[in-house]
Amino acid sequence: MSSKDYDLTIIGAGAGGLIAADFAARLGAKVAIVERDRIGGDCTWTGCVPSKALLKVAKVAHMANLASRYGIIVQRPVTDMKVVRAYVDGAVNQIYQATTPKALERKGIDVYQGHARFLSSREVSVDERRLPSRKFLITTGAHPIIPTIEGLGSVPYSTYKSIFNLERLPKSLIVIGAGPVGTELTQAFQRIGAQVTVIAERILSKEESSVQGVIQRVFEREGVRFVFGRARSIRREGTDIIVTTGKEQARGDLVLVAIGREPTLDDLDLEKAGVDYTHRGIKVDGRLRTSVKNIFAAGDVAAGAYQYSHFAGWQAFHAVRNALLPGSSRGFTDIVPRVTFTDPEVAHVGLEEQQARSAFGDRTTIQNWTLDRVDRAVCEDDRDGFLKITAKRNGTILGATLVSQSAGEAITEFALAIRHKLKVMDLANTIHAYPTYSSGVQLMLTEMTLETLLSGTSGRIVRGLSALVR
Repeated sequence: MSSKDYDLTIIGAGAGGLIAADFAARLGAKVAIVERDRIGGDCTWTGCVPSKALLKVAKVAHMANLASRYGIIVQRPVTDMKVVRAYVDGAVNQIYQATTPKALERKGIDVYQGHARFLSSREVSVDERRLPSRKFLITTGAHPIIPTIEGLGSVPYSTYKSIFNLERLPKSLIVIGAGPVGTELTQAFQRIGAQVTVIAERILSKEESSVQGVIQRVFEREGVRFVFGRARSIRREGTDIIVTTGKEQARGDLVLVAIGREPTLDDLDLEKAGVDYTHRGIKVDGRLRTSVKNIFAAGDVAAGAYQYSHFAGWQAFHAVRNALLPGSSRGFTDIVPRVTFTDPEVAHVGLEEQQARSAFGDRTTIQNWTLDRVDRAVCEDDRDGFLKITAKRNGTILGATLVSQSAGEAITEFALAIRHKLKVMDLANTIHAYPTYSSGVQLMLTEMTLETLLSGTSGRIVRGLSALVR
């Protein structure tokens, strides 16, 4: 049994829990963090990190296949999955080193690896140990949704939890689902040599149709096959797996289920603490406090939260601030950038065009550039995609959608602009290094500024003043 009384006990050592623990320890609090699986959570072990490492491998293979276009003659690439897996594992392990139990303990954080269960609103058990604590933060994340599909349990299938453990490259892979996880892994496996078939009703359903069109066109050009509809039954036929939608079917030797994630709430015994929750997550108020005032929740496990690691970290930081400092800060915001790391990347923040027009009507202005107007994109042979900015007529930036290489890097400028209510002219007047994707953004915003300045009455006045000077 533990003899320590903690100021804050954090349940879940994923992206949110780790940021929370670090912040709480820096405040001088006595902190414990509990993790039933591996410290780092999905992001480190089965999500963000391994998927981006695999996408790097896939891009190398893709560029090798395209090398002759640029005058470089190479042999057709052959994938060695043992080496691929070693590279992916190497990236994971390097990033994990900063969050090992010893690394956390050096920061003054007590680490408990085991299954936490609430005994009351003031105490949890971790296996045979009891941890009393003044306050708790639940950051247990989410896990893959396994759909009810006839026959699914009779065939081998993977989720993002297991797909990175493959010993061999599947000859043909069926991906059920086309959200961010499904599309990233679809492109990665297609590029390293599998024949991928996607079964989904829509690709990237949260994105605008123009985005969906670009990604579908790129994927089809790279050889990905699409079966649009909902997977309804799965069966074996010899060594093949057959997935049918009712009208069409796909054939492969492995299935990847990627239809989404749901909060991890099992076996926490939240009832014993008096915490209200549903299958959508733990109910929290604007300060991220649950129905029990000394228990907070943040990230994927909190109802209404965006399922992004960066949002989980942001929320967890605010939860600790609200738990351990006087006053309070709001634990929710709509200014949350999202990125799907396909090639081209898809990045968005703020209002989409339809949302902006619904809110502001004819006071909305849209600027849309294809990538052939961005010099860096031309140099990079980055032809598929666009830059799209949504703003009020007075110049206030409302949203941005970028589809290009490095879109995820460029979107932060717009998140900052929206948060601080900056206008198009503010960004246009800021010097951007050339040639970068951001310099293309600057030129686009400059054009928006000039179009507004030189239209209507203001345009006539400006031209008149210019004539006087000339």
